[in-house]
Amino acid sequence: MTTLTHDQTRTAPDGRPRNGRGPRQIAPRLGGTAWLVWRQHRAAFWTVIAVTLLAVIGMVYLRGQMMDYLSTLKPTQKRPGGLPADFDKYGDIMTDVGSYLNYYPILAGVLLGAPFIAGDLESGTAKLVTSQSVSRLRWLTMKLAMPAALVALSTGVLSAVFTWWWNPVKGFVTQAEWTSGILFDVTGPVPVAYALLTFALGVAVGLLLRRTLVSMVVTLGIVVAMGVVWSRFRVNLGHIMSVSTNKGVGPTARQPELPDMAVQQGQGTYFLTSSGDRLDWMTCLDKIDNDKAHTACLESKHVVGWTKDYLPFEQMDTMQWLGTGIMLTLTAAVVAFIIIWGRKRLL
Repeated sequence: MTTLTHDQTRTAPDGRPRNGRGPRQIAPRLGGTAWLVWRQHRAAFWTVIAVTLLAVIGMVYLRGQMMDYLSTLKPTQKRPGGLPADFDKYGDIMTDVGSYLNYYPILAGVLLGAPFIAGDLESGTAKLVTSQSVSRLRWLTMKLAMPAALVALSTGVLSAVFTWWWNPVKGFVTQAEWTSGILFDVTGPVPVAYALLTFALGVAVGLLLRRTLVSMVVTLGIVVAMGVVWSRFRVNLGHIMSVSTNKGVGPTARQPELPDMAVQQGQGTYFLTSSGDRLDWMTCLDKIDNDKAHTACLESKHVVGWTKDYLPFEQMDTMQWLGTGIMLTLTAAVVAFIIIWGRKRLL
């Protein structure tokens, strides 16, 4: 009798457990606040996972095509300093994908971050949850931790696969310089930190404005402005180096050559004087039509050669980690603000 009663309380007439957890359950087995956050935002979470998997499959396929092409080349087919001209189509595809991946931080801030808490405040869900046994700190922590972990995992995977795709042809993809956002911001650790920062900013805006649509619009403006600032600040993370010549600037003189994959900085090529001073390219420009007069003008200003400023490719890793550290520090500051503000003024 006891056994029968026990079985009836645990098993429904159709043989399934009464708690709904059958052996074929696919969703993660979570409990408490974690289950609530997953259940509430599972559509967004599954969308991120699905898009990430599709992007990874696409990049693996495209890399396979590129490597198959490279394996068919003969040494005689290669042009000086690079690959055959028809390789450009593979470079175009790679830079196009890199430009698409550049939108991930914007989407993380606008579509994930901004509505995440603003929607709960607007609908009253936050008030309902925190009126139960769940503390504000615990609710805020889980609301931040679960999507942040997913964003970090997604961007980390995308960055690793894109970097793996780019590595074999680093010196041949000339469609974009390595300091551009198409390559710098989608390889290494930068995309993870960038996406986490925009997500945290979106959450903070939503916490302050408490309206989903308004928060998304404001977050979009902030993230776009931040992207403009970052694009100008990015090259300042490196140490600019110079290469010069001192054999004159006559018609037969050669300008200095930059190392492979180096990115020229500044206004271009400067004239170098015997005292080490620099003169810009407009010096003696009025005599450029006459080689002798132009050379005589430059000699009168003691010009002995040219000089160029550049960032060497070897600094890319250092610059990326430095930028990542700055972004993670800002993210930590934003998260601290969210926790402090939310504990006091959430409702």
